[in-house]
Amino acid sequence: MEILDGLTVINSFTLAELEVGEHFLWKIGNFSVHGQVLITSWIVIGVLVLASVAATLNTQRIPSGIQNFMEYALEFIRDLAKSQLGEKEYRPWVPFIGTLFLFIFVSNWGGALVPWKLIELPSGELAAPTNDINTTVALALLTSMAYFYAGLSKKGLGYFKGYVEPIPVLLPIKVLEDFTKPLSLSFRLFGNIVADELVVGVFVLLVPLFVPLPLMALGLFTSAIQALIFATLAGAYIHEALEGHGEEEHE
Repeated sequence: MEILDGLTVINSFTLAELEVGEHFLWKIGNFSVHGQVLITSWIVIGVLVLASVAATLNTQRIPSGIQNFMEYALEFIRDLAKSQLGEKEYRPWVPFIGTLFLFIFVSNWGGALVPWKLIELPSGELAAPTNDINTTVALALLTSMAYFYAGLSKKGLGYFKGYVEPIPVLLPIKVLEDFTKPLSLSFRLFGNIVADELVVGVFVLLVPLFVPLPLMALGLFTSAIQALIFATLAGAYIHEALEGHGEEEHE
């Protein structure tokens, strides 16, 4: 409590605060980058690296603890890649699809479980990396590069014949698909993560005790589903580039 010019002011404690569009910017030459996204991305990468090192430091024939957990995660990712790409094609793409899934999964859960807002920044606030549209667009563009690389590495320039098959009039539609795929990937992930954090934040403002807990649990579930959807679609797009419409119909 403070007394200012005869007025009594009771200090208040802010339980929650919502800010949209504020960023902690770093100046690198003529470029401005979102510092809070880089900080949390490095933390997510560090967690994944530490978990990998801990799981492989002292491998046992009968796994337990972190080794057992990481082996289960690897089996899950291998099954996911195999279901999308098939037995013959999936192995080279396990690292890429697995990296996408684990990075998005840990980012989403980190945003839901870690109280980032307790760490104060000069502007903006820390949040999940996937809370920023730049991160989700970058992941979507990496996926686009991956399926173009997959198609070109297998078929060469003949990959582009698929744009005019079975009839050339489909060329504009198939080119449009190449733009809509990364857009849908990036905005689906970004929109769901931001919406979840905003809904939880609003309920914390209105009812700060027990009501938001079921929503937070639901947020953890949807965060995991979003990581699975992103990785699954990435695998499906790569499979489409590898096989082509004509080969799929032939099969």
